[in-house]
Amino acid sequence: MLEVGTKVKDFTLPDAYGKSHRLSDYSGKKIVIYFYPKDNTPGCTTQACAFRDSYDDFKKNDIVVFGISQDSPKSHLKFIQDFDLPFILLSDEERVVIDAFGVYVEKSMYGKKYMGVARSTFVLNEKGIITHVFEKASPKENASDILNVLK
Repeated sequence: MLEVGTKVKDFTLPDAYGKSHRLSDYSGKKIVIYFYPKDNTPGCTTQACAFRDSYDDFKKNDIVVFGISQDSPKSHLKFIQDFDLPFILLSDEERVVIDAFGVYVEKSMYGKKYMGVARSTFVLNEKGIITHVFEKASPKENASDILNVLK
């Protein structure tokens, strides 16, 4: 997993509407990148809605929020529409960025081990350097935890 002080390599991923977003296009802004396992699942919905409910505070402070999962743009679009999500969801179906951040890890549920995306969040400064890492982000508290460290 990438650590505080790491300069994030540029990447480009599509959003729910098929528009490509390049990380370097947002240089000069603070960026929150949160990785989550899957659209429309209980924990991921809780987390997305917490970001939605705090979004005005992120916007007011000129902070860009990206949610990234392996879901398709079509799945992201439904997720956005179902929960009125105002921020950008990026699709990483090939796991290029997920792997680069080191968030595709072995997980365990009911004693069964499997590989999946760890719910984790990275805060980048205006130069694309990681300033904060939330390795096991709380679905309910993640958005408020980030706002608290950035105030």
